Amino acid sequence: MTSPEPGPPAARLGLRWRLHGDGRTVAPGRVVGPRERLTWPRTATIGAQHVVAMFGATFLVPLITGFPPSTTLFFSGLGTMLFLLVTAGRVPSYLGSSFAFIAPITASTAQFGPGGALGGVVMAGAALFLLGLLVQAAGTGWLQRLMPPLVTGTIVALIGFNLAPSAKDNFMAAPVTALVTLGSIVLISVLLRGLPGRLSILLGVLIGYVTAVLRGEVDFSGLGAVWQEQGLVGLPPFQAPEFHLPLLGLFVPVVLVLVAENIGHVKSVALMTGDDLDPWIGRAIMSDGLATVVAGSGGGSGTTTYAENIGVMAATRVYSTAAYWVAALVAILLSVFPVVGAAVATVPAGVLGGAATVLYGMIGMLGVRIWVQNRVDFSNPVNLTTAAVAMIIGIADYTWEAFGLQFAGIALGTAATLVVYHVMAGLARRRGTVGTDPLAPDTTRLPSPLG
Repeated sequence: MTSPEPGPPAARLGLRWRLHGDGRTVAPGRVVGPRERLTWPRTATIGAQHVVAMFGATFLVPLITGFPPSTTLFFSGLGTMLFLLVTAGRVPSYLGSSFAFIAPITASTAQFGPGGALGGVVMAGAALFLLGLLVQAAGTGWLQRLMPPLVTGTIVALIGFNLAPSAKDNFMAAPVTALVTLGSIVLISVLLRGLPGRLSILLGVLIGYVTAVLRGEVDFSGLGAVWQEQGLVGLPPFQAPEFHLPLLGLFVPVVLVLVAENIGHVKSVALMTGDDLDPWIGRAIMSDGLATVVAGSGGGSGTTTYAENIGVMAATRVYSTAAYWVAALVAILLSVFPVVGAAVATVPAGVLGGAATVLYGMIGMLGVRIWVQNRVDFSNPVNLTTAAVAMIIGIADYTWEAFGLQFAGIALGTAATLVVYHVMAGLARRRGTVGTDPLAPDTTRLPSPLG
């Protein structure tokens, strides 16, 4: 396992940064590296931008799944701190809520309640941590062979499209508000430039929320009760997980997506900073696994690296992990104001439906983008058949119970992707009938597919 360079504890943990230049400006063609920083006021400002970037998407997951928003925010900040410590400040990242968990959390909550869903989150995090250990010890070559672009893209796509019924249910609860939210997101993403354009979902949700207030669809009665019962400051509500073996089939497939996200995030940052971050990929995966275990142990959603924050780094050219420490601290501070979580919880179904229509579709289309970027050849029967079988299983949400375990569309679709691809590819090579994807090993140059 790669270890941080020797030195004082603060340096080994990535808590010491060099001042970049004069600390005020970033010269053309230069970037502020992960172990550098600007002046603290400028660093704090950029950290606040990271909070804004992750805020909308991170809160949408608990709103959709029914988890307490303030608890999720608390563990996202804590998870980010764990990530920065384990990676020794080498990899800038914010760990927000992963949309890949929405489907398994929703299904498991219906069967075993919130505690059971949290147990599934913990199990997924533990599996991710163990995979990170394996990657740190053996490298990513085996993982790239297991999950070539055809496989990765298919799994990401079927997770997004599997959620379509959930988006429809929320949308139809208040179609006018949902349509305003959806239209706002669409227009903002093309009319605004820079950071505002990258925050189209957050801004669209705000516009949809105002619309819902004007239409009388928002219930503010709970805010007063929270203020009276919990006061101005208080810890968010925590809940212990419950473990049910049948949920393994729901949550384990999510691990494969989280691995792809983490590898993609590290590779993207390395490309933009010019640093060699390959030795830290295993630690990044382990960190996300550890953060997910901690979150699930207390009532938070599973975590992942955030593409939204990559956008902030690209816009500012500041990749300093000091800014992410600021963002993590701000998130935790916001989480201890009960009224913040209560206010977020008032977002009505119509707003969620409009935002989810875009987000879930984006998840699905990001899987398609993985195919396109890697020039996956669908004239090849191996690739075509694999994607065809898996997508139908995932979208139609096939279910199967066996050996005391319950497998739903995402789990069965993921299994079908891996089994059909590798069986067909192996037989094709042995028989010499059709070729396999010539770009199969190249999953690591992809950006994070999910937020």
